[in-house]
Amino acid sequence: QVQLVESGGGLVQPGGSLRLSCAASGFTLDYYAIGWFRQAPGKEREGVSCISIGNGSTYYADSVKGRFTISRDNAKNTVYLQMNSLKPEDTAVYYCAAKFGICVLTPVGEYWGQGTQVTVSS
Repeated sequence: QVQLVESGGGLVQPGGSLRLSCAASGFTLDYYAIGWFRQAPGKEREGVSCISIGNGSTYYADSVKGRFTISRDNAKNTVYLQMNSLKPEDTAVYYCAAKFGICVLTPVGEYWGQGTQVTVSS
């Protein structure tokens, strides 16, 4: 069964950190570009970050550059999103997606996870 499962979300104070995980089963992440996306209440889903296949080039939305870091561990079939200096506007449900081909920060993908809630609040 092909599946992506996100974990690591939660409640954190402004300025805090979280690390999200996106674990794949039933297929190998090595052959896909993996993106992280988020959707806040009443807003459209938006791209946050993406890591490509091969050389592992990374891409970030302007709103998270310098604060978030995406990485992949092919041995664990998992992609991570390290989120530092979190802000209340980062509050959203975060999703990962696996996509054939190149990285894009538009919400497209062949496989999607179910999402994990991130809430940044004091």
